[in-house]
Amino acid sequence: MTEPRIPLLIDTDPGVDDALALLMAFNDERHEVVGLTIAAGNVGLAHTVGNALKLCDVAGVDVPVFAGCAGPLLHPALDAAYVHGQDGFGDIGYTPSTRRAETEHAALAILRLSHQYAGKLRLVALGPLTNLALALKLDPSLPSRIGRLVVMGGAVSAHGNMTPAAEFNIAFDPEAAHIVLTAFPQFELVDWEATVAHGLPHEQVVTWLEADSPRAQFFRDISRKTREWSVDRRGNDWFAADALAMAHALYPQGATELALRPLAVELEGRHTRGATVVDWQREHGGIDNATILMRYDQSRFEELIRLALAAG
Repeated sequence: MTEPRIPLLIDTDPGVDDALALLMAFNDERHEVVGLTIAAGNVGLAHTVGNALKLCDVAGVDVPVFAGCAGPLLHPALDAAYVHGQDGFGDIGYTPSTRRAETEHAALAILRLSHQYAGKLRLVALGPLTNLALALKLDPSLPSRIGRLVVMGGAVSAHGNMTPAAEFNIAFDPEAAHIVLTAFPQFELVDWEATVAHGLPHEQVVTWLEADSPRAQFFRDISRKTREWSVDRRGNDWFAADALAMAHALYPQGATELALRPLAVELEGRHTRGATVVDWQREHGGIDNATILMRYDQSRFEELIRLALAAG
């Protein structure tokens, strides 16, 4: 008897590494992507929505796309266009999709789908947590209907990529992150430091992107700018944060080391706003709310990427 597919809802801000993560999800036959809820983050909302629609076209999938929040809950934030391109997809001038986003707001779609797939829905958050925070304010019972929440965000020992202490997704909207990570009694975190520990050698990535497949060719083009930026700034490896989070969401058995600890988001520090503060020694009696990915099977991670790109 065929096992039912696992419903997968992805909250995202595409973004080059988001695109790779989405290709991985679309390629996994054990999961059914039931929606993409889109926020501003890497670039503005018009671009992130357009990028999501275009990627569905490239992958040949018919997945509903829901536009969400156009900015953080409270404070303006800088985007990452300097890494991803002004349009988030490397400024290659792709032909836009003819599809349109759904009329339902992303936060409302999250709540509706949580009821439709109550207890089974796997929610993967790849961008700022603004849409999820808004959904929680509308309906605080949301966590009771989510089977797993996997979050790409944070820097668990304060080696950030947005500020010295904070990672981009959390630093973009710390208030939203605080709301979400306080509301969910349990969540799984794939942070920036795990990403750095699972780098992808540039030469290997280039080999994958030489494959004769529409997915590999499109991703080669949209990722060129960020890969060149990474060679200049980060050395021999390219880091695909959202892809690692998606690998863990799709194949949690690939995790080789996990840490269960209390985690909170710093909102007020002059130098640490947006930091994810982990109580490693359990000094303050908080609940172990975060299951933190420390190590993942590198060969499994790379295989999932290669298959998603149809690179042999």
